[in-house]
Amino acid sequence: MGKPVLIDFYADWCGPCKYQTPILEDLKKRMGEAIELRKVDVDNHMDLADRYDIHVVPTLVIEKDGKVVRRFEGVTDAGSLEAILTPLVD
Repeated sequence: MGKPVLIDFYADWCGPCKYQTPILEDLKKRMGEAIELRKVDVDNHMDLADRYDIHVVPTLVIEKDGKVVRRFEGVTDAGSLEAILTPLVD
């Protein structure tokens, strides 16, 4: 089984996205290689935004083995994300 993937759907013009970025960077430092962090600029990857049904940025999607486990719309704190991700780590 693979490691959990946290996908950050964002846009450069999005104010709240600028607050989300350092939260995700801190989370990645804390969890290290146990998780994969991907960033998707919705303006450059409309196909992915459509496939994941993204209507709000930032939106965070947590996947495990190709299946969506949880979605968060808006700025989300590291503690909430870590609480979902930790049990998914093999």
